[in-house]
Order: sequence, then C-alpha cells, then structure tokens
Amino acid sequence: MSRIVIRPDAIVTMDAERRFIRGGAIVVNNSFIEAVVADTQARQQERFDGEVVNASGLVAIPGFIQTHLHLCQTLFRGLADDMDLLDWLRFRIFPYEAAHNARSMRTSALVGISELIRSGTATIMDMGSVHHEEEVIQALVDSGLRAFVGKSMMDRNDQYPRLKESTAVALASTRRLAEECHGASDGRIRYAVAPRFVLSCSEALLKEAYDMTRSFPGMLFHTHAAENRREVDAVRAQSGMDNVEYFSSLDILHENTCLAHCVWVSDREIELLAKQKAKVLHCPSSNLKLGSGVANVPEFVAKGITVSLGADGAPCNNTLNMFQEMKLAAVVQKPRHGAKVMTAQQVFEMATIGGAATLGCERELGSIEVGKKADLVLLDLTRVWNCFDDVSAARVYSTIVYTGTPANVHSVMVDGAWLMQDFELTRIDEEELVSKAKGELKGLLGRVE
Repeated sequence: MSRIVIRPDAIVTMDAERRFIRGGAIVVNNSFIEAVVADTQARQQERFDGEVVNASGLVAIPGFIQTHLHLCQTLFRGLADDMDLLDWLRFRIFPYEAAHNARSMRTSALVGISELIRSGTATIMDMGSVHHEEEVIQALVDSGLRAFVGKSMMDRNDQYPRLKESTAVALASTRRLAEECHGASDGRIRYAVAPRFVLSCSEALLKEAYDMTRSFPGMLFHTHAAENRREVDAVRAQSGMDNVEYFSSLDILHENTCLAHCVWVSDREIELLAKQKAKVLHCPSSNLKLGSGVANVPEFVAKGITVSLGADGAPCNNTLNMFQEMKLAAVVQKPRHGAKVMTAQQVFEMATIGGAATLGCERELGSIEVGKKADLVLLDLTRVWNCFDDVSAARVYSTIVYTGTPANVHSVMVDGAWLMQDFELTRIDEEELVSKAKGELKGLLGRVE
C-alpha cells in the first residue's frame, strides 16, 4: 500500500458544498483519495502512516480537465497565424498533418503533453489525425496523463488524399484502436470516436461512428460543430440543415455527444442541445484567434447545457494553457452580457467538475473528495502577479482565474503519481524533447507536398 499525506495551506475541493479548507490534508492511497481532513485532524499523524508532503505555502486544487485538444498539431505552433478556419485547414493544417510520420507524431504529442502538465492539466480529450494515432496513445500512456483519445475520421477530403480513408477503413481502424486502448492503463486511457466535422465525413461515417459508442462502456462521440460562418454555410448547402440540426436528424445527438465550439448555433439548435443533453466544448482563444466568433456560453448555461473548456490545437491559439482559456471564457462575455456573468468561480467549475461531467466522469474526477481519483495540482499563489490578500474562500477563484499562469503550477499528480514536482517534470526530459522537436519539425516541413 502506497500512502501519501499532502499538507497544503488550503484545499479548494470543488465538492458539492464547494468547501474551502484552510490547512488540513489530502491522504492519497495508491491512485485514490482516501481522506480529506481538517487541520486539527491532519495533526493526528498516527492516522495517516505514509510519506508526508509538506506543501506549506501552496494551494491544492483538482487537476484541470481540457475537453478539446489536437496533440498532433503541437509542432505546428506559429506556422498558421492570422487565417480563417477553412483556409487554415486547407493551406496549413491538412498539409502538415499529412506530412507526419510516426516519430514526428510522437514528438508532437509529447511536446503538447509537457505543456499541459506544466499548466496544471491532468485530463484531456484529444482528437488526433488520420494516421499514427497509436503514437499519440503511447505517448499518453508513458507520460501518465489521463486522456480520452481518438483518431480523426475522414472519408471526404479530396484535396489531401493522404488524410482520406474509405468509410470502411476509417471505421475498422477506429474499432481496432478502441479495442486496444479503451480502459488501458487501469482506465486512465479511454477512447472517444472522432469524426472530424460534417464537411469531411459522410452521413454513413457519422452514423456508424456513433453506433460504435454503444459497443464500449463510457465511450464518447467527439466532433466539431458550428465553429465558423463559412463552415455553417457549407454544411447548410450540403445537408439543407445547420450543424446541430443535422446531427439530430441522424440520431447522433445524445448525452455522450461532445461538440467543440458551437459558435454559430440557432435558438432551435440550443434547444436541441439542451433537450438531448449534448455537451459543448468551449475554446475561447481558438475562436478569437481564427476570427470565428464568441460562443454564447451564458445562454448555454442558462439552458442547463454542460459546458467545459479546451485550448484546441497549438496552431490556432498558440498555447495549451488552461489559465488563458479560463480568463478569456470569463472576460469575453462581459461586454455583451454584463460584468456579472461568467464569474471566476463559474469558469473554474467548467475547468474542473464541469470537464468531468462532460466526460461522464464526475463520480471519478473533477473534485478533491474521498473515493475519487488522486488527480491534484499544487499552486504557488504567492507570486508577484497574484493577489496580495491572503488566499480565502472569497478570493481564491479570482486569484486563480484572473491572475494565474502556468508559472504558478508547482506540482501535478495524476492517478496518485507525481508528473511534476517542485516545478520539474518527472517523466519527460524537456531539454532533450525540445532538441528532438526542432529536428522533427524540420523533417516534417521537408515532407509537405
């Protein structure tokens, strides 16, 4: 039995009562939280045999959960700036993805994983590319990060045939990967089928991909929807319907349907999302940088739709930083809806327990509670850019959301194992990785057709 007793200055539990515990301790037993105790109880050391971690000066929070990422794109950071979505895909991202080999794909994933850990992310949902998804999965297995993964499925892409498969091949390769990895690493790695978006997928692929989720417990359906006005117009011309209406007509809009973006959705589509309990994956920095727009998140929330956060891919926002996504998610709504909407606490909930609810894992993840997985982050909130008030229940969400940065992340634990301690990654050699990434990117660019 491996027990760790972590004693921070404060614990932001995100439990049902949103308890803020001053002092106290978190007792981790193997991969689970065994106890969350008040300071007076924590001093009774005889109750908690095991390694004691003195986290004085630090605040413990649940690990962040990002629900929409593209680790396959991390090497392309800075190579696709100032472009509209469809041109961004056509002239940059698709050619780069098509040029990946196994080595460059693994390196791209590891670079993204390193950044995610450094910014306090413990769990992700990632959409890969068409090929070499096994490299992304293995990188995640080795890194210790928790993830839902899925290769990108496309049976329509005439411009880049290397990123196009037949419907049968796309489905067969997806099923093979799902059978191999869904529930792997003691449940830390799970599969989410990932048809890219309506314009690159036939009706048959979308329907059969969704049907596959019924064969695997807890499997999710992960795709893009209504990100860009040109995209929405093209979907309407192709199907005679808007994105979400089209999904509903195919009977693939359900509780395990996760839709990235949803910037340009009609009132009827919002009602459909709410009625069918589909999830919205909000990516504010990507939507702003690509000029796509601002999703009406306050209305989604008012309708009872579960909304979570994700950074999307590095070439469409240039960072995988959850602090940036939280702050933007809050401030971008205020000019339109008023200063009181999207409070810091509400946004922090989206980044933690809301992300867990999106993934169907709210009983396992998203809060610091007995019986849940030991996915924890220790923050140093005493830096010069943070608030100078003592951290309190009233101030902690503001401090994290409005002043937090990756430089505040002191340590990260996933499944009871430290992936970062005292500002240093424990499983990844960053210096070696950066050197390798430069070489792999150079090689990849030389393969672009």
